[in-house]
Amino acid sequence: MITKPTLFIDKTKCKENIQRMCSKAKTHQLELRPHFKSHQSLEIGRWFKDFGVNKITVSSLAMADYFSSEWEDITVAFPTNILEIETINDLAGRINLNLIVEAEDTLAFLSENLTSTLGVFIKVDIGYHRTGVAPENLALINQLLSQIDASDKIQFKGFLGHAGHTYKCRTNEGILEVHQKSLEIMARLKNAYGERYPGLIISVGDTPSCSVAENFEGVDEIRPGNFVFYDLAQNKIGSNDISQIAVAMACPVVAIHKDRLEIVVYGGGVHFSKDRLEGEKEGTVFGRVVEQSERGWGDIIPGMYVKSLSQEHGIISVPGSMIDQYKIGDCLMVLPVHICMTANLMKSYHTFDNEVISRL
Repeated sequence: MITKPTLFIDKTKCKENIQRMCSKAKTHQLELRPHFKSHQSLEIGRWFKDFGVNKITVSSLAMADYFSSEWEDITVAFPTNILEIETINDLAGRINLNLIVEAEDTLAFLSENLTSTLGVFIKVDIGYHRTGVAPENLALINQLLSQIDASDKIQFKGFLGHAGHTYKCRTNEGILEVHQKSLEIMARLKNAYGERYPGLIISVGDTPSCSVAENFEGVDEIRPGNFVFYDLAQNKIGSNDISQIAVAMACPVVAIHKDRLEIVVYGGGVHFSKDRLEGEKEGTVFGRVVEQSERGWGDIIPGMYVKSLSQEHGIISVPGSMIDQYKIGDCLMVLPVHICMTANLMKSYHTFDNEVISRL
């Protein structure tokens, strides 16, 4: 029985999403190293193994430690935090660990303090402008490579980029334009350094590009993550159909204000986060209500959406023709805007077979 906000997962949809991305990687002869920051679950991770995945990406050393009990090849796709050197050394002594670097100081510290061998990718800024070396800064790239070559504990793996600016796109054409520019940047680096490092890996991978694109020329590895669940934000970008969203939040109805055509649910910012969709026809949207079925959910209900969130409250706008259909004690199923944040807040997933799937 649902008594409080509960995050449900549709296992069939989730596994279909995994299979679809694995098939795309196989078709294009790519290594799929999925990012596990979206689900952060050992059990869901095992579903990837069923499709032949054996390498993963995470966004923190704590996450790497959690998954190291079942995964032997892990890339931490976040700038190396040298203050966690004890954890780095512990992990590097147990698994094939890859870090990302972009600074001379980071490499100097690793060279002095590593006790086991690990791999590093040089992070390249391919247009997102969050982190990474500017691809035209060959002087810095050459200096980083010289430091790597001089270390007996550090192995150069290749160049890694993240086209996070696809999240600002709203059409497939926009996604593909960003993706193509990313390919061109990485191709120049591969041409410049491929002879010197014949095994270097070009690693890219955001969910929009990996969902939409069919050209991965020059790429060796992709690292999408959100695709395992998808969400409303990805749908707005153009990555997925609503029918592919594999998670929804069940929220109890705690108050009804017919005069305002609003329902209050137990489900607020501490459950969904406050990610939102701006510029929708209704204005700002924090989630959308979907039709319920005995073992899941269906289409979005037109005109029913989360219009505001406070800490515990969610305010649902309801069409006047539907307001009388609901009563206090009902539960509404809501698709989240950003599932990575929502799942991180909720800490577990429930299935319609009364299973609870834990996560980090």
